[in-house]
Amino acid sequence: MNRELKVEFPHVYCELDFTNPLELSVATILSAQCTDVRVNMVTPALFAKYRTAADYAGADRTELEEMIRTTGFYRNKANSIIGLGQALVERFDGEVPHTLKELVSLPGFGRKTANVVLGNAFDIPGITVDTHFSRLVQRWGWTTETDPVKIEHAVGELFERKEWTNLSHRVIFHGRRVCHARKPACGVCVLAKDCPSVGLGPLDKAEAAKLVKGPETDHILQLAGISA
Repeated sequence: MNRELKVEFPHVYCELDFTNPLELSVATILSAQCTDVRVNMVTPALFAKYRTAADYAGADRTELEEMIRTTGFYRNKANSIIGLGQALVERFDGEVPHTLKELVSLPGFGRKTANVVLGNAFDIPGITVDTHFSRLVQRWGWTTETDPVKIEHAVGELFERKEWTNLSHRVIFHGRRVCHARKPACGVCVLAKDCPSVGLGPLDKAEAAKLVKGPETDHILQLAGISA
């Protein structure tokens, strides 16, 4: 199934825009209960104003809240971001650390956020268990675990460590583009022959094709034998 996902998504990447570990940390905090597209609309102005951990540590709360308001839960997120800046200044000389243990000690960081930062900012393999990843690996029968940490460990045992970051991207891409929560595009899915849940969505190719989303749509439909 992983080999099939590599064919479906030969180029995978973090869909949050960033240029350094601090920016990715802030963007990932903002992405909670919010789409990456929305976060990417907010972060250019944010990153232009706040360039260092010290900038976030000394941020005017009202101003910061207003800048991130459209991402939802903006008061809690502002608390986390200001707290993150303060913790980085006080404990890590203003730099984002690159171990899981240190990252999860920071405000706004859980294992999911830590693994996003490790894998995409530091090229240290990590499995990112977001809602898409959790939903799909259970749907595929890779694990019956429901706790994110247990899912992370269970799936990690199935794959070489070097695969973890890009595997996470592939699964999440597939969840966003093809294997939707309510109505997956089963009829055009590259995993259909191996998926124990095939049939949850329409098996008719034409009907399923209408459900595919994202920039890889033409490629996905070509793999299913449908010309765009």
